[in-house]
Formats: sequence, C-alpha cells, structure tokens
Amino acid sequence: MTRLELRNVSKRFGNLDVLADVSLNVAAGEFVSILGPSGAGKSTIFQLLTGGLNGASGELLFDGAPLDDHGRHFAFMPQRDALMPWRRIIDNTTLGLEVQGVGRKAARARVEPLFAEFGLAGFERHYPAQLSGGMRQRAALLRTVVQQRDMLLLDEPFGALDALTRTSMQRWLEQMWRHHRWTALLITHDVREAVFLSDRIYVLSARPARIVSEIKVPLPRPRDFNDEMARQAGALEAEILDIILNPRTAQRT
Repeated sequence: MTRLELRNVSKRFGNLDVLADVSLNVAAGEFVSILGPSGAGKSTIFQLLTGGLNGASGELLFDGAPLDDHGRHFAFMPQRDALMPWRRIIDNTTLGLEVQGVGRKAARARVEPLFAEFGLAGFERHYPAQLSGGMRQRAALLRTVVQQRDMLLLDEPFGALDALTRTSMQRWLEQMWRHHRWTALLITHDVREAVFLSDRIYVLSARPARIVSEIKVPLPRPRDFNDEMARQAGALEAEILDIILNPRTAQRT
C-alpha cells in the first residue's frame, strides 16, 4: 500500500525554481532514498513534508488523502543529533513524547525498554557530551522512532560522522529496519549508503530538481555484502554515479 505520494510537485523561491514537477512514492514498510547533488532541493522536499515550507504546486498525499497534518504522520531525524546538552540521554530520548503531551513518567516507561536494543543500556543518565558520535545518533534515532509516527524522515542522519562510524551505523540501521520494518524516506548524497539501505532510489537532477531516474535495488536482505553481493552493489553504484554525472542520458529502471 502506498503511504506517501508526491504528484508533480514544484516549488519556487522568488524567481528561483527549486523543484520542478517531482513525483515519487513510498509504500508501507519500504525504505526509499532520494539522491542528488548538493543544493538540488532534497531538503526542500522534507521541509514541504514536515510543514516547514508551503506554497508548492502539485499534490502531497498520505494514504491517498491530502497531506494537511504533517506532525501526525512523520517523525523527523536531521543530520545533527540535536540532543540538548543539559539533558541526560533518558530525558533527550523522551523529549518528542513530552512535546506531544505524554507525561514524563509515561514517556520514560515507553523509552527505557528500548535502550538495550539501541545499544544504549547503561548510558541512560549520561549527558550527550559523554557519548561517542555513533551513540548520540542512536539516541537521536530512538527519540525519533519512539514517537510511533507512520513514517520516518531521515535527513543525512550519518553525514556528520567519520567514515568508519558511518559504515557501522549504516549496518546497524539496516538491521534495525529489517526487525521493525519502518516506512522510511532517506535523503543522502552518499551513493553507497543509498544502495546499502534502500529498496528503491530516486535520483534528482541539479536545481531545478527533477526525478531523472527511479532505481530498484535488487540486493537481498540481510545486506551482508558477500563477494557476489559486493560485486552487484558496486555495479549499481557505478550506474547511479553515471546517472548523477550524466542526467540527460538517465533511464528509469
């Protein structure tokens, strides 16, 4: 079942065209990525979905109905973990629930059983500065998913991490996604990350952004990347890079 659908969405800022006739969809339990060059309008799509921007033409639909209650559908995780340095990790992870009006005790009761699953057991009373970058991102994702929204929006969540930590976090997220089967839309400019995590990938052109290719990722899960899977993934990454660098020759696959 299609959960999120954009139909012919365009957006201008003054005389600047940012999105041009963008159409895409995300099915229930699917992991979809949006790839494109910097400044192409990827984050503009998320701002439209979360209500940070308005005034776009076209249609934004959720479960077939016009998207008019952004907060009810989406849990959003930005590139930076945005943890509050003066709050302990347990209090950072309950913040989204508290904003919704859930009492502190009830919010903690919902979050605490998940600390072990997210690799944070024993760190509940630590402050963000006492955690590694990867652990901070785990805490940020826990804060996001515990809100139990219909869909996760992930805006380059590992972009600020070093290469080794980013790879470790990608593997962890893929495992978590297989377990929970969240419906997820990821913005990234990392081709390898998109291939590793996604069921499908939309490739955007440079601004004004258009969908130049929709690519299915045929790799089986779990994505353990044995020799054969690594070969297939490498070929797909090369194909996507060629599309990004030569968008006029791209084909939807």
